[in-house]
Amino acid sequence: MKGVKTIYICSECEYKSPKWMGKCPSCGAWNSFVEDVVEAETKASVSAPRRISMNGTGAQNQTFRFDELELPDYIRSETGFGELDRVLGGGLVSGSVVLLSGEPGIGKSTLLMQISDALGKHDTQTRERKILYVSGEESGSQLKLRAKRMGITGKNLYVLTETNIENILDEISKIKPDVVIVDSIQTVYSDRITSAPGSTTQIKESALSFINLAKTAGISMLLVGHVNKEGSIAGPKILEHMVDSVLYFEGERHQSYRIIRAIKNRYGSTNEIGVFEMTDKGLDEVQNPSEMLLAGRPKNVPGNCAVCTMEGTRPLIAEIQALVTNTSFPAPRRAANGIDYNRMCLILAVLEKRLGLKFFQSDVYMNVIGGLRIDEPASDVAAALSMISSLTDKIIPDDVIAIGELGLSGECRAVSNIEMRILEAARLGFTKAIIPYRNIEKRKIEVNGIELIPIKSIYEALSVLVSKE
Repeated sequence: MKGVKTIYICSECEYKSPKWMGKCPSCGAWNSFVEDVVEAETKASVSAPRRISMNGTGAQNQTFRFDELELPDYIRSETGFGELDRVLGGGLVSGSVVLLSGEPGIGKSTLLMQISDALGKHDTQTRERKILYVSGEESGSQLKLRAKRMGITGKNLYVLTETNIENILDEISKIKPDVVIVDSIQTVYSDRITSAPGSTTQIKESALSFINLAKTAGISMLLVGHVNKEGSIAGPKILEHMVDSVLYFEGERHQSYRIIRAIKNRYGSTNEIGVFEMTDKGLDEVQNPSEMLLAGRPKNVPGNCAVCTMEGTRPLIAEIQALVTNTSFPAPRRAANGIDYNRMCLILAVLEKRLGLKFFQSDVYMNVIGGLRIDEPASDVAAALSMISSLTDKIIPDDVIAIGELGLSGECRAVSNIEMRILEAARLGFTKAIIPYRNIEKRKIEVNGIELIPIKSIYEALSVLVSKE
């Protein structure tokens, strides 16, 4: 077609190339080039670049002295889910743009349908709040069928099944909603661009239009983003930098528990998580994730150890399981689920060097129950004890919890928020807590109902192991 050409665009940095390349010469990313069809620009067709005005009036921005600027009074709206509000930093901010991503079938549309119903029921002081649900993947009857199954009435909820960005913006100007939900951004396209929906150019242009509207009109935007086979958000990487918050909806489709984690948040912390359970009526909040993670924990079995990890301001008690068995391969296997693989190999090297344990003759498998992923080093002692317990066939008592970071010399280093971790352990019935000696040396810790066992090295933690009867 005359005036149309095919180019390849890097999804990480938007570098353009006339041919496909395995490695981007601009940012160095591998396999990041995607094919796109663009219209050849001419002097008559080149238009002025789109400008986003951040002052809310659409007029040209002016220069201000920094000390004359006033703090904005951001209005937060409760989404109806305390777990989601915790991740967002207290609620949905007016005029913000939130990108929610997750694997297909994880429950993104179900969550957004429940959020739209809750937002419509909670009216503002002056007028009723309007919610517009833009669906590019389902028809109105399909949305109605799902809402009926979940018992959603849909008060003040408007539904639009459209994928053209110009038509969507026209409907928004007519309805004037307070919150707009777009499911999904990959299905929205513009007639002014010749490339197919879902391409890098279409996604960026559509997102830019929604962000412009959100900042100028004060409308809260919730955009759904698909993920690719690598698990990252499909489309240009710059899309994550354009929005205010990026949320990942994690979990196994064959399990009932889901976790929302903030990767970016301009209005709150990125360390918080929200835990949900998928039921036949939709998603339910899990108010006490620690009890959920410890449900069904086996008794008097070697290879299990409890640990308290911090997710933002919330202490979570999880169960680390290890299985050490004789290998039948020339090189023993190592596998980790829910814990960093390299961290597990580091702990194995410390145990072999400092304690003389022979893990090089065995396969080692490690797993964190409940689909939780532990990233902080405070779980080192619990991971080490679980592997030692499985190797020696000695049991860690069920009422013992281990907290601490291991160094390469085998020493146990202090961790943060130790009092909150111990209080959470005592609340769930643990009677003994293995903690770093430095935490007690720095400050006096007194918690009723739990015995503190301070250790300086991993060798001192072996005293809690008991022989299997």
